[in-house]
Amino acid sequence: MITISSMNLGKNKKFGIAGAFIVLAVPFIIMLLNPEGDLNTKQSLCSLKLMTGLPCPGCGITKSIIALYEGNIYKSLAYHIFGPAVLLYCLMTIFYSILSRIRKKEYLAHYLYSMRTGYIIASTLGVYHFFRLINFLSIHSFDQILQQSIWQ
Repeated sequence: MITISSMNLGKNKKFGIAGAFIVLAVPFIIMLLNPEGDLNTKQSLCSLKLMTGLPCPGCGITKSIIALYEGNIYKSLAYHIFGPAVLLYCLMTIFYSILSRIRKKEYLAHYLYSMRTGYIIASTLGVYHFFRLINFLSIHSFDQILQQSIWQ
């Protein structure tokens, strides 16, 4: 079993808060820089999609969070089903980490910063991506996939 010392947990909290702020800020900045709201026509910046034309497990999460910022939950779920969960997880991480620092008491740290939580999230995302990839391959031809890559 992997344990996290209190010193590493403090360092992990700082990285967790910083990472959560970045995950929430980047889609917000993209939304502000794209007032037309035409994200469907924009080329993805995902390196795997640019190289292969196939989506990675995280493709669509940024667009999903942007759709949530715009108040469109259905569009958000269409982009990526885990977009709302990522937004909620980031908000929880920031809230409980700051609350823990203020009150000097741990709240949910063993869940937010545990390897087990990471493994559960990764395996759930992997299963979702497997079915999403099967669906993607069934509705796109090889030429359409190639057009989404840099090898057009």
